Amino acid sequence: MTRIVVVDNHGQFTHLEHRTLRDMGVDTEIIDNTTPPEEIDADGLVLSGGPDIDDAGNCADYLELDVPVLGICLGMQLIADALGGAVGEGDYGGYADVTVDVLDDDDPLVGSLAPETRVWASHADEVKAVPDGFARTAESDVCGVEAMSDPDRDLYGVQWHPEVAHTDEGEEVFENFEAICE
Repeated sequence: MTRIVVVDNHGQFTHLEHRTLRDMGVDTEIIDNTTPPEEIDADGLVLSGGPDIDDAGNCADYLELDVPVLGICLGMQLIADALGGAVGEGDYGGYADVTVDVLDDDDPLVGSLAPETRVWASHADEVKAVPDGFARTAESDVCGVEAMSDPDRDLYGVQWHPEVAHTDEGEEVFENFEAICE
């Protein structure tokens, strides 16, 4: 059975990420972002959303664990920041319903989604430039980097929250990530 650990960055939806994985039959648990990397036993990690990139604990170190990582909202921003991308304030602020355009239908994380899909996302902060090795895999009228991928390193991120009911095809994102982790 695939084991995917959800790293708690103190976001309001962390428990929903955990529940979605659990309901899919994935062996999962929530750990605090201060957990030492050597204590993590997982086939994959989800870096949850949260309020503050400066309170990221050990998240940058988790990228060195040689397991697939999915960053959600702040989690994606943490990946970008740790690996030399750029993160900045968004132009549109808080949570909203957004239509996302998938840019790469071969991408292992978002490629199977509809070419346009409705998501629930916060744009208070967002990735402004992806790190070297990453491709933008989704965009919207609100944000140029709605998703990014580096399949060679199994690092992925989405600006939106696939775990909430307001997002179409959200469970498919988690199913695709589980397949990446197998």
